[in-house]
Amino acid sequence: MSRDARWKTLLELLVERGRLDVEEAAAELAVSSATIRRDFDQLAEQQMLVRTRGGAVVHGVSYELPLRYKTARHASEKQRIARAVADLVAPGEAVGLTGGTTTTEVARALAVRADLAAGSPALTVVTNALNIANELAVRPQFKIVLTGGVARPQSYELVGPLADGVLSQITVDVAVLGVVAFDVTHGASAHDEAEAAINRLLCERAERVVVAADSSKLGQRAFARICATESVNTLVTDAAAAPETVRRFEDAGLTVVSV
Repeated sequence: MSRDARWKTLLELLVERGRLDVEEAAAELAVSSATIRRDFDQLAEQQMLVRTRGGAVVHGVSYELPLRYKTARHASEKQRIARAVADLVAPGEAVGLTGGTTTTEVARALAVRADLAAGSPALTVVTNALNIANELAVRPQFKIVLTGGVARPQSYELVGPLADGVLSQITVDVAVLGVVAFDVTHGASAHDEAEAAINRLLCERAERVVVAADSSKLGQRAFARICATESVNTLVTDAAAAPETVRRFEDAGLTVVSV
């Protein structure tokens, strides 16, 4: 197993369990304890975990995995969600996409839709995510509008007043939000307050708002609020979402699509 593959697995296990012990991790990854200790030390140097005696733990409430280490988590669910979200977009519309693994899958689902293969433009995509713009820029039928701003290495998102300036001058038909957490009472939220602020502005510029979130994010809250639940029109999630949770969102006035 390569170092990058080990690091991705270790970080995913840490997020799921909260802490990992060296011997336990070595057994799960079928490598030596010395290798795991070295991996933990190097990840701690990058502030991606907190080293403890005999193991490691995740950071506190603001802990955030860089995007490149989150892509494998709930991958099949995110792809199903993405296809369902893409189906909600009509040809010719202007679509706002925030950063994140699920919204990246939405961009990919839009890119392969047969009815969006031609047009002038077939779709206008507004995004503050560098990786999404990079993937879609090669599609000549899409008009790509990338906000300015300062890039966050964790999520490839552009944030700050330069991004505010662009978003304040445009409107979109639909904003698709990738979120860290979505709760009926507390609304949609993110780890980082600068990202939350840009996402909030995108919502304000949209005719309708869609939250794309796998079931693990529902009923959760994170540090920085993006918007209230009543600002969202549609929630697209996976079929593992608890029926009671789905009912609470529906009672709040949302259309819930479970796939």
